[in-house]
Order: sequence, then structure tokens, then C-alpha cells
Amino acid sequence: MLSDALDSGRLGPVRRLVNTLSPAEIGNLLESLPPGKRVIVWGLVDPEDDGEVLVHVGEEVRESLLADMDTDEIVAAVEDLDIDDLADLVEDLPDTVIDEVLKSMDRENRERLEQVLSYPEDTAGRLMNPDVVTVRADTTIDVVLRYLRLRGELPEHTDHLYVVSRRHQYLGRIALAALLTHEPGTAINKLIDDEQPAIDVGETAGEVARQFSDHDWISAPVVDDNNILLGRITIDDVVDIIREEAEHQALSAAGLDEDEDLFSPVRRAFRRRLIWLSVNLCTAFLAASVVGQFEDSIAKLVALAALMPIVAGMGGNAGTQVLALMIRGLALGQIGASNVAVLLRKELSVALINGLVLGVGLGLIVLIWFRQPGLSLVIGAALTINLLTAAAGGVLVPVTLKRLGFDPALAGGVVLTTLTDVMGFLSFLGLATLILIH
Repeated sequence: MLSDALDSGRLGPVRRLVNTLSPAEIGNLLESLPPGKRVIVWGLVDPEDDGEVLVHVGEEVRESLLADMDTDEIVAAVEDLDIDDLADLVEDLPDTVIDEVLKSMDRENRERLEQVLSYPEDTAGRLMNPDVVTVRADTTIDVVLRYLRLRGELPEHTDHLYVVSRRHQYLGRIALAALLTHEPGTAINKLIDDEQPAIDVGETAGEVARQFSDHDWISAPVVDDNNILLGRITIDDVVDIIREEAEHQALSAAGLDEDEDLFSPVRRAFRRRLIWLSVNLCTAFLAASVVGQFEDSIAKLVALAALMPIVAGMGGNAGTQVLALMIRGLALGQIGASNVAVLLRKELSVALINGLVLGVGLGLIVLIWFRQPGLSLVIGAALTINLLTAAAGGVLVPVTLKRLGFDPALAGGVVLTTLTDVMGFLSFLGLATLILIH
């Protein structure tokens, strides 16, 4: 419907259709449109939603949208955003716009924004919203309810109020449901739930997401080293983390950036992909150099040229399966020094069984095809060796990369594919040379 309306030039229906969507849906829509149509639709979005839409698009798309806005429009779009959302945007804004945004904020919110920006990206401090509702333990429910009525509104996703000491140290939380179901004279200190641990301000985003998932939290307090309450993280931020990590793992395996615009300019996409493809080309030459060592063997037994991609390809597929499980386990914090050896033994056992079963099957096919029992034996043995190599590499490569500070999702696939290609060619051609030719 939207595409037809845009093609017809009837912008009224487009405006009505676009503004029935949520900001997140509008952001997804803009990312799916080519630049020409994207500019038209962006101009039809309700200005009140501009800031939220900017939060829900990737960095490249955001840059293109901001380029079509003047300073006043950008300031108006972002000035009403929550502090944590504004912190995500502020580094993508022009310096002149940042100055105007800061001038438009009151002192309290400006200090809150500066506090959030002082923490590294992908940490709890950067994710948190400093806007929290706190109460004292020595008050009663009726006092708290009067305070909430005077306040007039609560931050989004408020399911608990946080109880703090005179020094603003976190003591626990109290559910809104408890305030509504107990007698007005009940003391707050009798209702405190102190079982939820606070999140340290330096905790990684991945660990924050894991804790929310494990404990089914809607929100969680964030504290510093002195247990001073700094803010809170809410479930909507955690959902964004989980989605971004999933996109990162999926695209990094192909050497792509999760923030890359689907319709990015050809020159920019060319530059980014050229680097990754060049790395792959270098690793391909490494595998080719192994094949080159067996030119005479291939010339004497042409069947080797037809069959050697099977061994390398099966190893690559098997390694990818193990690598995917390992990257997932590392991301969830399920893999550490204590269980790597157990995982390695398990994967080697699986690989050995698969290698023997598939090796026998492949050997029979080769026997029927080429009628050479020796060749059948060689390819079956080479397949088993390469599957064992793939299992070992699938476990050890991502763990090693993680310890060295590299992203396993980004580099693991290249290293493992090179390993299985080299070993596949080496084992098959090497065994064939030793057994069939020499």
C-alpha cells in the first residue's frame, strides 16, 4: 500500500499510513526504503515522533536522516527524549546541535546526561536512565502515595520504587503492587524487598542482558562501587541489546557491520566489503598453496581433483556447526576454562562417529564411481581426519580469539574455514600420494 501510494504521488494516504505506526515500526520502514523514497517518508513523519524514530534506526540511516534536518528541527526532535536514549544519539549529532540541545535542557537533566556519557559504551552506566523514583525506609505508605500524586507521573516501565538511605545508598525495592494492597500506615521498611541485587555501573551490556533474562526483571537498579544508586535499566533497553547482539553475530560472520545501511552508497559498501574479501582471498591462497604441493599426484590421478572439494567442504560445514554453538555459549557466559576440555572431548567424539559413518558411506560411493578400493579408503580416512580437525578448531578457535581480545563472531569463521580447507586438502592429497602413488 505504501509503495503504491508513493509511486502514485499521493502523499496524503502515505502520511496517514505512516503515522499509524509506532516509532520502531517507522524506523524499520525507513531502513527498508531506498534513499529517494526514504527522504519523502521521513518528511511525512509526525515531528513529535522524530526523536524516537532516530533512536530506532541504524547509525548510517540516522546520519542520512539527520543530514536532511536543520538545527532547530534536530533540537526539537531530541529534547524530549529520555536521558538514556539521548545518550545513544548525542554522539551522532553535529557539534552545533549538541550545544543547542544542552542549552535547551535544565541543569539537572544536563548533569544527568553528562553523567551517562562519562561511562564507556556497552556498559550499564551508558544504558541506565538516571530518572528514578526513590523513597526512604523510615516513611509510610500514605506519605509515599502523597509524594507520587504530587509528582504527577512516573517514568516508563516503573514496576518498583527504590529504597535508599540518607546517603542515597541502595537498600532494596518496593513493588507498586505492595503500595496499593497494604494499609496506608504501613512502614516502608516492612515491605522492602532486598533480594534483587543491584547492577554495577561498569557491568557489560551482555552481562546485563543475561541477568535480565535469568531473573525475568522488568527493571533493575544501577549502583557505583559505594552502592550509591545512580539510575535504572529497563526491559526495553535490554530487548535492544539482545537484538543488536543477534544482528552482530549474524552479520559479523560475513564481515558486515550491523549498522550498515541496506541501501548504502556503492562506494562505501565496496570499501567495507573489499577488506573482508581481501582477507578471505589471502586465506584461499594458503589453501591453494597446499594443493599446489601435490600437482604431480593430481596429474597422475585425476579423480583427486574431483573429490578433494568434498573433504574440505564437509570439514567447513562441520566446523561451522561447532563454531555457532561455541559463539552462542561464549555470548551467554556458559563457556569458561572449567568446561572447555569437556566440550572438546564431546565434540571430538561426535566428530569421530560422524567421520566413521560418513566416511564409510562416502567410500562406498567412490568405490562404485571410480572402482578403486584404495581411493575409497583414502577419502574415508581423510574425511574423518578433517571432521576431527573441524571439531577441535570449532572449540578452540573461538575460545582462543576471545582470550586474545578478538571478536570470535567476526574472525572465527575465517580462521576455522582456512583450517578445515588446509587440513582437508592436506589429509586427502597427502594420504593419496602416500598410499596410491608412492
